[in-house]
Amino acid sequence: MTSHDPLDLAGIDDLLSEEERAIRASVRALCAEHVEPYVADWFERGTIDDVRGLARELGSLGLLGMHLEGHGCAGMSATAYGLACLELEATDSGLRSLVSVQGSLAMFAIHRFGSEEQKDAWLPRMAAGEAIGCFGLTEPDAGSDPASMRTRARRDGADWVLDGRKMWITNGSVADVAVVWAQTDDGVRGFVVPTDTPGFSAPLIRHKLSLRASVTSELVLDGVRLPGDAVLPDVVGLKGPLSCLNEARYGIVWGSMGAARTCLAAALDHAGSREQFGRPIAAFQLTQAKLADMALELTKGTLLALHLGRRKDAGVLTPPQVSLGKLNNVREALEICRTARTILGANGISLEYPVIRHMNNLESVLT
Repeated sequence: MTSHDPLDLAGIDDLLSEEERAIRASVRALCAEHVEPYVADWFERGTIDDVRGLARELGSLGLLGMHLEGHGCAGMSATAYGLACLELEATDSGLRSLVSVQGSLAMFAIHRFGSEEQKDAWLPRMAAGEAIGCFGLTEPDAGSDPASMRTRARRDGADWVLDGRKMWITNGSVADVAVVWAQTDDGVRGFVVPTDTPGFSAPLIRHKLSLRASVTSELVLDGVRLPGDAVLPDVVGLKGPLSCLNEARYGIVWGSMGAARTCLAAALDHAGSREQFGRPIAAFQLTQAKLADMALELTKGTLLALHLGRRKDAGVLTPPQVSLGKLNNVREALEICRTARTILGANGISLEYPVIRHMNNLESVLT
């Protein structure tokens, strides 16, 4: 009888190239050494120890802006980037969020819309993890409706002056540079803002019960004066920030399946070792049905992610297709995590196991 990997019943690995499997293995090894032994403690304490050191480790493997070309970036395929996101989020959504915001939001904005001077100044350092970036779009009163943003940039001689607030900004309190979107007389524009600029501050957001192993901040801009060349020159309007969000949401299509895989693995292990009424709970059909449904949705979601990755590499992926993938995969990943929690029983709410952490994290990823 042929044996099967219970986490890959459909043999999706056979659709990956040798290079793609090698990249995945390298990311998995990095997470196993530098994150997995500590992440439950980080989550419990609501902090990441030595986030800058972690960023340098991620940069040394080429994970920061890995799908971008030139300026120190690795120039990997979209599918390889997706596989990396899956492994990162299999460890913790906060880790994938750090990498996504750095590469798919802050770096992507500078790479796609920035001047050569802006690219040369920031991208090599960000790719190496020597500089950390954040992305300021969401505001207290403008989340899904970015056209209603109140942050404003006005001309003052040759300079720009920015005033406003941004909320729920990953990496904000540790960032060296912020890509901030603001209303101007010409429409929405993006600005490259060094975080040591007078008037800029990034107070930490506390009391989160999700994405606790992640830095989340408010950005405060009070009369932040920037030189005229701080503006991203190659985009005006919402297509700028929305195209960046599309990059990050593509990573979530893959990443959510990593969280789901980890929870399925925990459920399989527990169901096989936990005995009740004289036999492992995996011997009961109710538990078997749960495990079968979880494996089925993991398989379908991973196949969808791979299909969208191949389309992105072919240059034909559309924003609605990214939305399709994110809606399905995050929704199903959350259901897998919740079902895993029921299989683990009381252990499912303990940080000795990964399930409740992934379940809580995915509540934020869903939004």
